Amino acid sequence: MRFQRATQKHLDAIMNITNEAKAQLKRMEIDQWQKGYPSKEVWEEDLKQERAYIALDESTDAVMGAFSFFTSQDPSYKQIDGAWLTGDSIEDGSYASLHRVCVAENYKGQGVVGRMFDFAFDLTRSFGITSVRIDTHPDNKPMMRSLSKAGFVECGFIRLVGGVEDGNIRIAFEKVL
Repeated sequence: MRFQRATQKHLDAIMNITNEAKAQLKRMEIDQWQKGYPSKEVWEEDLKQERAYIALDESTDAVMGAFSFFTSQDPSYKQIDGAWLTGDSIEDGSYASLHRVCVAENYKGQGVVGRMFDFAFDLTRSFGITSVRIDTHPDNKPMMRSLSKAGFVECGFIRLVGGVEDGNIRIAFEKVL
């Protein structure tokens, strides 16, 4: 498995994986990613801003998974019912955040998400940042298990700010590197 910044040529594969994830969440009766998010336009903006990353199968070059990596402050993380490990205010330090983490159906159960997290941790360190934040739906138990396994700590609840899921509650996690 190798990792790289995604390009426009990967968009169709990323959208296929995103749509598989949406379908799985729907089957699990989890109301996450069911209102049109993440859309093709969201991923296109990630590509434009060079914050979309992919895991590639080294033998086939197939896209195994994707995620978006941010080093800017996330408006949804400004208020938390709980406490971030590194503090609640922007002045307490910078962090990276991960969004839109998804793995292709035919690669699930092969440790792809864990390897994507490890890559994201290395990427975070390369920016001189020592904290990674992420959130997920309260019913998304598979993602919560993956986050726990990767060393993320549950910090509390946040409400999403903006977009089609505005106001929805998510469980917030952080890992200090």
